[in-house]
Amino acid sequence: MSPDSTDPLIAGYRRFRADHWPAAKAEYEALAADGQTPHTLIVACSDSRADPALIFDAAPGQLFVVRNVANLVPPYEPDGKLHGVSAALEFGVKALNVSRIVVMGHAHCGGIAAMRDGAPEAVQDFVAPWIAQGTPVVRRIAETVEPDQIERATEEAVVRLSLDNLRTFPWIAEREAAGTLELTGLHFGIAEGMLRKLTSAPRFEPLS
Repeated sequence: MSPDSTDPLIAGYRRFRADHWPAAKAEYEALAADGQTPHTLIVACSDSRADPALIFDAAPGQLFVVRNVANLVPPYEPDGKLHGVSAALEFGVKALNVSRIVVMGHAHCGGIAAMRDGAPEAVQDFVAPWIAQGTPVVRRIAETVEPDQIERATEEAVVRLSLDNLRTFPWIAEREAAGTLELTGLHFGIAEGMLRKLTSAPRFEPLS
């Protein structure tokens, strides 16, 4: 990383220090001293166009965010292997005691497109096996809807899949049943900047 002013990261950091930091300094100092107490854990896609902190206008310390390709939650599987998403869920729920978990999908998701059409040859080592967990659901849904509905329908299906998988974690299911943890599914439309929420209907309806 170069201190060159043309570097977008350095330029952004300088704006942060000049424009944001002076007013936020006390807030950050309190977070450093007292620790974090986020109210919500968000599982979102790594896509650079769907940033949860920006979409929810959240302040530091409010959201515990887990991002991965296609906002996937794998099933509960405590086998001693490396499970980054499950580790974040365990910490967020059992250590931070969040009161809500949100799974947020988004429009034009490349990971879900790869579930429909196959992962590109360049990403076979890790992306292909990761997205395979959603491929059966996505392809089944794609066969049941009109062609112009496939993209959104499959993106929404993966949100539902991740919510179903969250409920395989016993300490999530127990808290949801007790009313101390809420599970929510959302879908973000990039072009229109609109969130749709999974309702009890069950379908995704625009949030006002």
